[in-house]
Amino acid sequence: MESESVTVTIFGKEYTLKGGADPEYVQEVAAFVDQRMNEVARNAAVVSTDRVAILAAVNIADELFREQQKRMEASATLEDRSIRLTQLLVKEIGDSPTA
Repeated sequence: MESESVTVTIFGKEYTLKGGADPEYVQEVAAFVDQRMNEVARNAAVVSTDRVAILAAVNIADELFREQQKRMEASATLEDRSIRLTQLLVKEIGDSPTA
């Protein structure tokens, strides 16, 4: 797949991004970053674009880490339940007469 350039606007500035991702996806990601930067700018007494970007990045990273932790916990729970279910099935099958 050939790289395609996509122009996006983040925090009032235009950036041309080049890559293999779908342009609509790139626009969606850029809009998400723009939204987060604008939220930080509204809720914090920060005027520097660099500081707004860093705080937005930290917020996004925090959200990512929390979601990864939830996924790992859900996976561990699923694995535990699967083991218990398998043990119950083995016990039931082992106790029943075979044909």
